[in-house]
Amino acid sequence: MPLTLASLVQHSALKLSVRAGEGRLDTPVRWAHVSELADPVPYMEGGELLLITAMKLDAEDPEEMRRYVRRLAAAGVVGIGFAVGVNYEAIPEALLAAAREEDLPLLEVPRRTPFLAISKAVSAALAADQYRAVTAGFEAQRELTRAALSADGPVELLTRLAAHVQGWAALYDSSGAVVAAAPEWAARRAARLTPDVERLRERPAPASAVVGGSEDRVELQSLGTGRRARGALAVGTGAPLGTAERYAVHSAVALLTLTTERSRSLHEAEARLGAAVLRMLLAGEAEHARAVAGDLYGALLEAPFRLVIAEPAVSGADRQEGLALLADAVEAAAGRAGEAVLLVPDPGRLVLLAGEGGAAVQAVADHAEAQESRRGRDATGPEPDEVVVGLSATADPAGAGAAFKQADQALAVARRRGRPLVEHEDLAAGSVLPLLADDAVRAFADGTLRALREHDATGRGDLVASLQAWLSRHGQWDAAAADLGVHRHTLRYRMRRVEEILGRSLDDPDVRMELWLALKATTPTL
Repeated sequence: MPLTLASLVQHSALKLSVRAGEGRLDTPVRWAHVSELADPVPYMEGGELLLITAMKLDAEDPEEMRRYVRRLAAAGVVGIGFAVGVNYEAIPEALLAAAREEDLPLLEVPRRTPFLAISKAVSAALAADQYRAVTAGFEAQRELTRAALSADGPVELLTRLAAHVQGWAALYDSSGAVVAAAPEWAARRAARLTPDVERLRERPAPASAVVGGSEDRVELQSLGTGRRARGALAVGTGAPLGTAERYAVHSAVALLTLTTERSRSLHEAEARLGAAVLRMLLAGEAEHARAVAGDLYGALLEAPFRLVIAEPAVSGADRQEGLALLADAVEAAAGRAGEAVLLVPDPGRLVLLAGEGGAAVQAVADHAEAQESRRGRDATGPEPDEVVVGLSATADPAGAGAAFKQADQALAVARRRGRPLVEHEDLAAGSVLPLLADDAVRAFADGTLRALREHDATGRGDLVASLQAWLSRHGQWDAAAADLGVHRHTLRYRMRRVEEILGRSLDDPDVRMELWLALKATTPTL
C-alpha cells in the first residue's frame, strides 16, 4: 500500500490532527519537505507534504494566504503540515480558510513533534513500500520463470502475468497476429491492437508504446534482441503499472525474449536441415531426403506439396526486407495451423516447400494480394519491400525438380508482367501468349509484320487483315474470302503478295505459326 496522508494521521507517535481537506487524505505522499520560503513552488516536484512554521509568511493575511495555498495546490503539493507553538500558537484563520477554499489537506503538527520525526516516518514508509514492491517483483519473477518452464510455456506465463497486474496479457507473433491471451476473453481485445503492434514492429527492438482508450491502458513491448522484433507482448490494465507490476512485466519480456531467441537458434538449425532436404529433392534423391527429413519435415513430404520461389521486386543487396516479411507471414500462418513448412533463404531469394492447400500457401497468396492492393493502380513501379513470387503446380518428392523449374518459370513471367504472384497452372492452362508477352516478343512481331503494314499504309491492299482471316480459317479460301467480303481469287492474289513481300512460303507450317503468333502478339483483341 502506498503511503498516504491518512497513514501519517493514523501514526500514533506523530499526533497529527486534520484541520482542512478531510476528504483528500487518501492522496499518496511522495516525500515530506520543509520550506519557509514565501514561494517554495520552484523547488517542488509534486506529491510532497510541505512542512512549515510560517516564519516568513504573514499567515494572518487572507489574500496572501489565498495566493500561497493556490500556488501550492497548482504545483501538486498534497498537503501542508503546520507546526503550532513556534511562530503561531494556533493555525491562523486566514490559512485555515484558504486551505478549506482549495480543499487542500492541512495538518496541525503539535510542538512536541519535530519535523524530522515526520520526515523519518515518511522515509521509512516509502522504503517499506519499495521493499514490498521489489519483493513482490522478485516473487513474480520466480513465478513467471516457473511458468515459462512448464509444459504450457508462454500460455501459463501470460496467465500468471495477467493475475499479477490484475488485468490481461497477450502474446503476438512477428506478423502481429495474436498467439495467446489470458484470460481467454482478452484475445478479442488484443486482436484490435494488431495495427499498433505492426507499427511497433517497424521500430528497432527493443521498443515500447502505450496505447488504449476508454477500455483500458495497454503497454506494448517488442520481443527480440535483433534489429527486427520477433514478437510483442501486450499488457492491459485499468491504471498505470506500479513498481511490483512493472517488475513482473519486465520479467515477462525477458523470459519471452529468451524463449524467442532460443526458438530463433532452433529455427536456424531447422533451416539448415531444410536446405539439405531441398538439395536432395532437387537432385532426385527423394528417399535420402525422406530419411534426412525425419519427424521435422517427414509429414510434409508424405503429402502433395507446392514449391514457391520469391525474389525482391527491386534488385539489390539492400532489398531483402520484403523477403523477410514474407517469411514471417508464412511461418506465422503455418505455426497457427500446426503445419510443417520447409523455408530456405537463398542468396537473393526465398524458396518455400509447403503443403498443397495449406495455410502457408494461402499466406503467400494473401501477402501478394495485400501488396497489390497497397500499390494501387496509379503506382509507377514496385516499392523497395515488395516481392515477386512464382508458384509451382502440385508435386511429390519425385517431382520436386520439375516443380522447382515450374516455380522459377512462373517467377520469370511474374517479373515480366509486373505482377506479385504467378502460378504455373495459370501458364499451363489457356493461351500460350501470356508466356511471350514481353518486349522481345513484341519486337519480333513488329519486325515480322512491318513490311506488310508498310504495304497496306500505301493504300495498295489490306494484306495484314487478309493474312489474319486466311490463317484463322486454316487456309480455307472460300470461308476466309467470305469473312473479308472479297472474291477468293482476290484473296489468293493477296496471299501471293504476302509471300513475295516476306520472301517466305505460306505452305511452311513454321511460317504460318510464326505469322499467327506475330499477329496475336500485336493484335490483343484477335
